[in-house]
Amino acid sequence: MALLEVDDVVVKFGGVTAVNRATFTADSGQITGLIGPNGAGKTTCFNVITGLQKPTSGRVRYRDRDVTRWPVHKRAKHGIGRTFQRLEAFGSLTVRDNVRVARDIRGGPLAWARTAVPAARATSKGNLEIDILLDRVGIREYADERADAIPTGTARLLELARALACDPHLLLLDEPSSGLDETETDAFGELLKDLARQGVAILMVEHDMDLVMAVCDDIHVLDFGQIIASGPPAAIRNDPAVQRAYLGYADGDDHTAELDLTAIVEPEVQS
Repeated sequence: MALLEVDDVVVKFGGVTAVNRATFTADSGQITGLIGPNGAGKTTCFNVITGLQKPTSGRVRYRDRDVTRWPVHKRAKHGIGRTFQRLEAFGSLTVRDNVRVARDIRGGPLAWARTAVPAARATSKGNLEIDILLDRVGIREYADERADAIPTGTARLLELARALACDPHLLLLDEPSSGLDETETDAFGELLKDLARQGVAILMVEHDMDLVMAVCDDIHVLDFGQIIASGPPAAIRNDPAVQRAYLGYADGDDHTAELDLTAIVEPEVQS
């Protein structure tokens, strides 16, 4: 039984079907890609998994429990973490304080009670825990900078640090490498592999196909809200249905071309 099971999910907005009977899984210790052209329904699927969007039909199972009707906060409490395509950091807070907020919300009243202990001791211990997370994602040098003053790529990594502060079992990443340069992207890929080795299930929406093909164990491809292919990276790269979704034709058609998924890099506003 996979950690996450999305089963026959349909999402309709009026007369528009954004997700059409999508079924896919993500499991502990694996990196799973969810890819597709702009507007394919990827972010909508994320919203259904995290409880931000109620499905028209279908269900979501997590850790062998039906969570379809669970509210957002209950899913988060049980270990579903997420980053967003649109940056959601608290701009007026420092990078360190952004992570502190996530850690304290995760800890609940017991974490808030830490303010009752001597300030110097609480601050020292808290900063150490947070700085370990910032080190892990490679942005400790920005710890004392305001979040609205850091580069976009760094802000993406801040979002990841905040998600990790909640100790997730399932981590959903929406366009996490946007704004990263090549060196940063390579380091980010190694971080994802390290998280997976520690047992975290990672489900990633990403347009950087070099990254997707390098780190994912399995990939699901959405097109017009439907899953058109699932499998390991090599199979996805050579799948005719995927080629047609991205290029409009496949190798076996009258046209001759290789599938260059790396050309599909434009971010989507909402999918």
